Amino acid sequence: MRSKINWDALGISASVICAVHCAVLPLFMASLPLFGYNIIENRAFEAGMILLAFLIGVYSLLHGFRLHHHKVLPLALFTLGMAFLVLKQIFLVYHNLLLIPAVVLIIAAHVVNYRFCRRHNHAHAEDCDHDHY
Repeated sequence: MRSKINWDALGISASVICAVHCAVLPLFMASLPLFGYNIIENRAFEAGMILLAFLIGVYSLLHGFRLHHHKVLPLALFTLGMAFLVLKQIFLVYHNLLLIPAVVLIIAAHVVNYRFCRRHNHAHAEDCDHDHY
């Protein structure tokens, strides 16, 4: 028996985990150097987290777009949210101001995609070609 992965649920979970990571991790800032760890200001770690969120998000949103609803709103919200995430890495002074809309937009993209998928379960346009996806 095959089980299906709910990519929207995984995307929402990854976004929430990212938000918790960004909110809780600063609380450990003072104790991590005692153990020799410094992932808070580690740009490679942050870039990896952003890349992971991007890959999971793109996969889940494209799946919903191609196979279900054919609406670009979730992809647009996600793209804007990812842009805010990248900007927060560039403009460190505005980290918190850029992080909040990033997380809200990314979670909103997955929620909208989930709702569109449930509402338009396999709504097909004339140009649909699902065999190639």
